[in-house]
Amino acid sequence: MKKNIKRLLLMAACTLSAIINVQAQGGANYGPGLRININEDGSRYLRMIFWGQIWARSSEQNPGTVINSDPAKNALDIGARRLRLLAMAQISPRYLIVMHAGINNQSFVIGGASGSAGTGGYGQGKKPQLFFHDVFNEYAILPSINPKTLKPNRNSLYLGAGLHYWWGLSRMTSASTLNFLMIDAPVFNWPLIENSDQFARQYGIYIKGALGKLHYQMHLNKPFATNLAPASGGPAIDNNGNSKAAIGGYYDLQLFDQEANTLPYRVGSYIGSKKVLNIGAGFYHNKDGTRSITSDAITRKHNISLQALDVFADIPVGDKAKNMAVTAYSVFYNYDFGPDYLRSVGIMNTGAVDPQFTGTKTLEGPGNNRIMMGTGNIWYTQAGLLLPKGKSGKLRVQPMAAYTLKNLEALNQSGHYYDIGSNFFLDGHHSRITLQYSSRPLYHPTSKKVMERAGELLLQFQVYL
Repeated sequence: MKKNIKRLLLMAACTLSAIINVQAQGGANYGPGLRININEDGSRYLRMIFWGQIWARSSEQNPGTVINSDPAKNALDIGARRLRLLAMAQISPRYLIVMHAGINNQSFVIGGASGSAGTGGYGQGKKPQLFFHDVFNEYAILPSINPKTLKPNRNSLYLGAGLHYWWGLSRMTSASTLNFLMIDAPVFNWPLIENSDQFARQYGIYIKGALGKLHYQMHLNKPFATNLAPASGGPAIDNNGNSKAAIGGYYDLQLFDQEANTLPYRVGSYIGSKKVLNIGAGFYHNKDGTRSITSDAITRKHNISLQALDVFADIPVGDKAKNMAVTAYSVFYNYDFGPDYLRSVGIMNTGAVDPQFTGTKTLEGPGNNRIMMGTGNIWYTQAGLLLPKGKSGKLRVQPMAAYTLKNLEALNQSGHYYDIGSNFFLDGHHSRITLQYSSRPLYHPTSKKVMERAGELLLQFQVYL
């Protein structure tokens, strides 16, 4: 009997950080999501989380855009930004397995299975491919809970391997998609997205843990292969051949409440449930990650060398009964992908190039593409204010805004990006509606200076268990 009680307490202690993290995302009513015990005392269990984010958008399209063969200056679409399932199995107090699968970015003309086109059962945008985002296992060398005393350890060390999200670089590089402050991440926080990673993941080995209030995560990864062909005299592009090992790490000093690190997903907004102030720094380095060809036909290889400094604060303010909170995050990225490296990305981009367009097309390309990242510096800051509880105490409002400054080597003018909107929490992050307007600069293809701006109005419906 005593042995079973001790095992039960140990199981509860080992999963406490994960449960706290879930409650911080939404509400205590939901606990750790769907949980299935696989032995009598519950020391071995399977836990699952489901979530969906549906977007409705009205977007100004970049000049020279067609959508399904029709020229378009504006576009309306409704689609799935994310539909996901995450499962974690605690095989023993020291051994954990995580599997995370889903789909992303399906709308009326994009996101379908490979080869889908035209009309019918496999028409454009239909039957997207379900794939794994994370598949990793982990062993607690020095667990955060002492197995003998059941008390928290000041220091901890875990070793894991697989397709993982324990990145270096910045807090937002390991951002949770369940609890963003803004409607989404700015995407340049995932600097290799879908090039030498798989949706912000790579296969590798990692360690994580804490030394007192200093939390750390470090990895040794094998980047996915890239083979874009560089142009003579052109910029560096993604071509890593037989890719070299990549190393990275992120370290943050957690000055107030200590955050959970059972899973890699960093919380974007605690909506008044924790007092957090963290200062962090990180890096990512991949030797010979890009290539370029000089005008005299010499091939050069370039390292991908990325650094970041950031600060995150989520501080309750005012009367506790009103449950107000200020959330803020600021990060500075220094990116070096090689000379004049530049990349454009459009989230859920439904547009394509209009071959009949005779005007000036933008450097970004068609649809809602924007200059996303490149060699140079990026500064990003976001802030939000959780307004006081109303009489019902259920609906919560959180106005928020973000600003991005991009100073990139390949451009002749800095870019200013703006986002403003509000979260409406019906039941914490478990049921949330977000309204946001975003404004982006558009660059002239030859002068590399801003020629005009475009806007996008987004409405998101999020639910998760």
